[in-house]
Amino acid sequence: MKRAIATAAAPAAIGPYSQAVRAGDTVYLSGQIPLDPATMQLVEGFDAQVRRVLDNLEAVCAADGASFADVVRLTIYLTDLANFPRVNEIMASRFAEPYPARVTVGVASLPRGAAVEIDAIVHLPPPKSGD
Repeated sequence: MKRAIATAAAPAAIGPYSQAVRAGDTVYLSGQIPLDPATMQLVEGFDAQVRRVLDNLEAVCAADGASFADVVRLTIYLTDLANFPRVNEIMASRFAEPYPARVTVGVASLPRGAAVEIDAIVHLPPPKSGD
């Protein structure tokens, strides 16, 4: 059984997809671009874009009772792979060890002219007996 996850604390989907879908103990978060959820406008500056994307992903995680500690995999899409070291620095400030598995892909373009998009997979352990 699967169910959609949604929150107003992250940008609304701009197409026919869910912000995230939970299937059992796994949550699949759709790619987030650096849209401010209040204005649906792209934020300016590469570092600000990465932080906004992570804020958006974190909000979707929280909507299902998860956190970045539960993220097991990220896929990062960059329009300029020269920004890879900056992503590493920002990511290190938001995630703790053991870090999620990760793929970084260079792409020609992203929706709305974004410089970065990130999607995630979250694994939630089953509730303990008696919970």
